[in-house]
Amino acid sequence: MARIGVLQMTSGIDPVVNAATLVDAIDRAAAEGAAMLFTPEMSGLIDRDRVRAGASIVSEAEDPVLAAVCAAAADAGIWVHLGSLAVRRSDGRLANRGFVIDHTGAIRVRYDKLHMFDVDLPTGESWRESAAYVAGDTATVIDTPVGMVGPSICYDLRFADLYRALSDAGATILSVPAAFTRPTGAAHWHILLCARAIEAGAFVVAAAQTGEHADGRTTYGQSLVIDPWGDVLLDMGDAAGLGFAEIDVDRLRDVRSRIPAIAHRRAIPPVMVVR
Repeated sequence: MARIGVLQMTSGIDPVVNAATLVDAIDRAAAEGAAMLFTPEMSGLIDRDRVRAGASIVSEAEDPVLAAVCAAAADAGIWVHLGSLAVRRSDGRLANRGFVIDHTGAIRVRYDKLHMFDVDLPTGESWRESAAYVAGDTATVIDTPVGMVGPSICYDLRFADLYRALSDAGATILSVPAAFTRPTGAAHWHILLCARAIEAGAFVVAAAQTGEHADGRTTYGQSLVIDPWGDVLLDMGDAAGLGFAEIDVDRLRDVRSRIPAIAHRRAIPPVMVVR
């Protein structure tokens, strides 16, 4: 049995303020006995004004939020999945990048979001993530004190083949940090996360952004922890804050023994189209 912390945030346009929220959560999670803390997508900055945001998006080596989180993780002796930050790559382009940081403050895994969210919503909202960010090309599973964690980010949730690959590689926890819009969250958030947990026979940890942000956008919240059977262990509702859940490896073994879907997976043959 391992205890995890989940941070639900309302990140704003000032990375220094967001870093302080993260450091406080790391300290409180460690004090409450959590072995690992999970934080949302874009924990360090949410700002749709790309000119203004550009001044705050820097390289990993210069990023004050990343430095603060690494230092706090080391001070508290806790692992952190920093859901994602906007970082500037060596070629000058941007990445939506998550980090798994160990209890010494060392970065053990980097994950760049694979799927870009480009859409026009009926509400009038328009998102063009690919206009600013470069998609990643690598998926990773990392051994942590709470299990084998497979990182993903937000829109990745809609692509089941990613989670099949992660669970095939040994993931027992699928981490889905997010900043879901309210319309898509209300329609699909719980359903898709439960489906990913059931399909993979894995825990799902989804730390989310919530509420009204300083840049004018709104996010759905409802950070969730779901067990391999699809039971919701934690639902944080709309309020920003820190929640906790227990990761029980015996529960995972029990579910996988009852429904051994991973063992039964087969390569999908070419699809024949008949007209």
